[in-house]
Amino acid sequence: MKRFIIGTAGHIDHGKTTLVKALTGVDTDRLKEEKQRGISIDLGFAPFKLPGGQKAAIVDVPGHERFIRHMLAGAFGIDMVLLTIAADEGVMPQTREHMDIIELLGVDKGLVVITKKDLVDEEWMLLMEEEISEYLKGTILDGAPLMAVSAVTGEGIPDLLAAIENIAQQVQERSAEGYARLPIDRVFTIAGFGTVVTGTLWSGKINSGDTLELMPGGLQVKVRNLHVHNDKVNTAYAGQRVAVNLQGIELAEVRRGDLLATPGVLAPSYRIDARLRLLKSSKRSLSNWNRIRFHLGTDETMGRVVLLDRDQLNAGEEALVQLVMEKPVVAYQGDRFVIRYYSPVTTIGGGVVIDPRAPKQKRFREDVLEELSKKEEGTLYERILLELENKPEEILTLPDLVKLTGSDASAVSAELKQLQDDGKVEDLKNGDYISQKGLNLIREQIRAWLAKYHQDYPLRAGYSREDLRSRFFPKINARRFNVIVKYLEEQGVLVSVQNNLALPQHQPRPGADEQKMIEQIMMAVEKDRFSPPSLKEIKSALQVEDSIFNELAAYLLESGQLIKISQDMVFSAQAIEAGKQILQEYFNHHKELTLAAARDLFNTSRKYALPLVEYYDRIRFTKRMGDIRVKI
Repeated sequence: MKRFIIGTAGHIDHGKTTLVKALTGVDTDRLKEEKQRGISIDLGFAPFKLPGGQKAAIVDVPGHERFIRHMLAGAFGIDMVLLTIAADEGVMPQTREHMDIIELLGVDKGLVVITKKDLVDEEWMLLMEEEISEYLKGTILDGAPLMAVSAVTGEGIPDLLAAIENIAQQVQERSAEGYARLPIDRVFTIAGFGTVVTGTLWSGKINSGDTLELMPGGLQVKVRNLHVHNDKVNTAYAGQRVAVNLQGIELAEVRRGDLLATPGVLAPSYRIDARLRLLKSSKRSLSNWNRIRFHLGTDETMGRVVLLDRDQLNAGEEALVQLVMEKPVVAYQGDRFVIRYYSPVTTIGGGVVIDPRAPKQKRFREDVLEELSKKEEGTLYERILLELENKPEEILTLPDLVKLTGSDASAVSAELKQLQDDGKVEDLKNGDYISQKGLNLIREQIRAWLAKYHQDYPLRAGYSREDLRSRFFPKINARRFNVIVKYLEEQGVLVSVQNNLALPQHQPRPGADEQKMIEQIMMAVEKDRFSPPSLKEIKSALQVEDSIFNELAAYLLESGQLIKISQDMVFSAQAIEAGKQILQEYFNHHKELTLAAARDLFNTSRKYALPLVEYYDRIRFTKRMGDIRVKI
């Protein structure tokens, strides 16, 4: 059967709660103060079974102007509205405000219930129907059925039930696919079970035993039990009123306005980009940075409106805005919201979320306005590409793109495949995605830098991989940067030389002047090959500038012509090989080598003999055993 939620709306004392009782048999006024004062103060809920067997739920909202915030908490998530107007009073202030809210939330299925039929005569009723029809012209309920009833006598109730059942067939059922989102409207405890929260499940489904995320705090909670329509169930689906028994969380850790969601999908934000519409009936305009009350789901917070393309928004106008909150809110692209003026508190407008985790935007920027328009009107394909190209030098994962686009993983994954086929996005083979635009930027930036580096330092094999990442691409972590490097290597753009990067055509080659100095350095090292001078001594003897000599020394070490055997000592590669041959000849006739014997074999001092044999130990040519060496 179809799952949907019915909500009441209307002025105080227009019979909403009495009507719900006549339809369901449930008195939704549960608070002592509500009983004493005869008015609804908070939300009420009742399971509702239609004559044909269809199950639904009714959310009964308070009508008093002081409790509009409670009405808003209940109005989000309803699929059909019963706009209740008392026959003896007609359209009143809260009738209008509730109707404004219904319009802002886009609830286009419903009917008008004229209550207290027993208090007026037929002529008055005809006048009232005419007045109400006139009021509804141009509204979202224009042309909706008008049903006159008396909840006290029961007159008209059967016809109303039939009308509700008929409209219910037109309601578009919410999808149970995708991620679970349940705004919390009640929190209480039950002895022996612990904390229980209730709400209307906006999307997805919740299973008993699921782990969910309590937003905005991000606390992980486990579902112990579920109830729908007062019945224990194993699974609750979108479009149902759900009571969730949570495990391992105290009552004080949860409040109305929090949200239960599939873990890792949503993220709180202080900034939301949106399209905002001011009601035609609003008596106030909005200036830039005006303070407002923001309502989304069951949450309410204070915020300010940044008008991105004007200085003032007048009644009946709409504009692209950024809403800057005083506490983080959790939203999804496409969510509807309502704003009320800060003081005095009146409903003045609402709109649709475009970017639920927006960066700080600058006003009167054509590029900002164009980007928001693309996000608002573009297809999922276009929005994914936009997110990737807006962060060209970042790598995004599938979960990142799910959060940024406000879509489910399967849809995003399908569009990513198409974007790859179209050559607009690259999959870096491990779930990391980058736009072709971003990859081209990174490729050209690396190529340009390495070309300049090779020109400035022709003797160096390449530039440090980590220095390149941290200098030019700090937003890309080392693992992901290595993925990009590997991809560019496969494309023949660059090569890795140990931990350095270089262009493929680069070969360290000294010029004529450098080659002459290199020969002098090697001659100095080779002159007394087992007692060579230090690099510092060679530099002093050659009288070469530090920068030039250091480049030459680095080249000789990288190319293997010089070998560093200790912190301050280098030998020529020929000396190292000659030393191996001397030792090999020695071990052909002896099993053990002492340091004194090595010193004599190399015709050098202990200063050079000790580092040299330790070097041979490190390269596993010899092995130290106590005070002697043996051949490996």
